[in-house]
Amino acid sequence: MVALLLALQLRTITIDQRLAADAHLHVGDTVMVSGSPTSVGDSATIAAVIGRRADPSEIARSDYRVHLHLDQLQHLIGYGDRVDRFAIGTRGDSAADTAVRAINDAAFGFRAYRSRDIAVETSETFAVVSRFHRAIGVITIVASSVFLLCILLLKVDERRRDVAALRLIGISRRSVMLSVVLEAAFISVIGSGIGVGIGWVTSLAVNWHYQLRYQTPLKFALVTGDIVLFAVSLSLVLGVLAGVLAARRLVRTHPLTLLGR
Repeated sequence: MVALLLALQLRTITIDQRLAADAHLHVGDTVMVSGSPTSVGDSATIAAVIGRRADPSEIARSDYRVHLHLDQLQHLIGYGDRVDRFAIGTRGDSAADTAVRAINDAAFGFRAYRSRDIAVETSETFAVVSRFHRAIGVITIVASSVFLLCILLLKVDERRRDVAALRLIGISRRSVMLSVVLEAAFISVIGSGIGVGIGWVTSLAVNWHYQLRYQTPLKFALVTGDIVLFAVSLSLVLGVLAGVLAARRLVRTHPLTLLGR
């Protein structure tokens, strides 16, 4: 009977997925919960294992998360009828603004913030990393465009005899230039398609590694439709421009000069 009463009085808690994996805990296990390593804790049963949210602010913290009943937590930490912070749910932006103003005007000594503002502050590091990646992307695009132009100039220059023969049999400069530009555009589209495939496979590998390491559903790398469209469009534009510059340099030269005479 005593054991039955103790079982009925046993409180339940929930733990996060990372704690369950590291401590090899499962639903239904009985654990001791205490406010400090030296204090005597209370027995509790694990009622559920919850997954981590896709929140960038949680990645930088390696803390384990345990959810307890409010009175259980109050007794555990011995904090009395005080709280450090609490959250209030509202419906709509106007209701949130009204609640923030009402709470801030109620008394001195505490302040209300929107959860969106707190998320921005805690994600400042990720914003800096995002700007750094954007700068790297711009530098890579500029360098690749210069490299593409040099390659096309070399390739077109190797075909000077073919172009000279086409010019001597009556093919117009416009037709020769159009063929070079179309070839450059085709190569650009094929290259961008290969690049998108490599990027997609790389994003899968990156997400698999870091999601497993941090045990979070957060996606660290994304390949979206907008990114694919931007990459293909940019590659096509750069390819056409490089083809135009290379073809103009070639068709402006006299056919006999191209043949070395």
